[in-house]
Amino acid sequence: MVDFIKYRVFSFSFFVLVIVAFAGLYYYRGGFKYSIDFTGGTAVTVRFDKPVALGQVRDILKNDSLKNVEVSEFDRGDVRIRIQEVSLESTGLGQKIQETLVKALPGVQVLLLQSEQVSSSIEHTLMWNAIKAILLALLAILGYIFIRFRFSFAVGAIVALIHDTFIILTAFLLLDWEISIDVIAAILMILGYSNNDTIVIFARIRERMKSYVGGRSMVEIANEAIYSTLSRTLLTSFATTLVVLSILVFGGESLRALSFTLFIGIVFGTYSSIFIASPIMLVFYREKDSKKEGRESVIVS
Repeated sequence: MVDFIKYRVFSFSFFVLVIVAFAGLYYYRGGFKYSIDFTGGTAVTVRFDKPVALGQVRDILKNDSLKNVEVSEFDRGDVRIRIQEVSLESTGLGQKIQETLVKALPGVQVLLLQSEQVSSSIEHTLMWNAIKAILLALLAILGYIFIRFRFSFAVGAIVALIHDTFIILTAFLLLDWEISIDVIAAILMILGYSNNDTIVIFARIRERMKSYVGGRSMVEIANEAIYSTLSRTLLTSFATTLVVLSILVFGGESLRALSFTLFIGIVFGTYSSIFIASPIMLVFYREKDSKKEGRESVIVS
């Protein structure tokens, strides 16, 4: 049987490294890059029948008195243009951009695929709702595990979920990708997915705690619980990863951020439920719960 708890020093060190990397990238990038859902403005997607440099598109639109223009490749031959300007009719602004590009690029056909806008009054509501949703999810999980198990178990689960969230956000900072509503939804799904694995392990730990009256350390009990659920955890994660990978590869640009978030979350959510949640729980259990039971600490190295 593998001694999973033995690697707690490595897992804790990796967690600290993730936090340091997040802080450094956040400072370097100057914060997150948000989608139009949070910043407000207009997003236009156009398709060129011939290759056109993104810098050329950007220069053309800036010369047409459009401010804060962001141009990025959306898909093969498709370009996403974001402008912090809201028109009464988003399609009107999209047609204006299309006409500008057609005039500046003779011999190149420009097809307007999509034009959408979000007003500045909505962006603040969406931002606050996204933050509130994540915080409420964490509090609900903390309360559930505290009632169902013990406080030490709840702390272990929450730290594991915070670890997963930091991993995802660090990846987006590293790739300089936008945080959108889809990404927030994927993070919330990952919190539930990862917490499910953690609860299964904690349930096995609690069963073994009741079975063993004495002579067994909490480390041994935790290792046995993790090992007994390992095949289930790996098979479930493998099956869901295959589905998410298929969406990531074949789903196109519009589903890239969502599928990438789910992929990272599933991989590291499985890792955290094994190497983060239980070791953190043991730290708090040794200091508090074992004293309540009137015995010496049963955790051994």
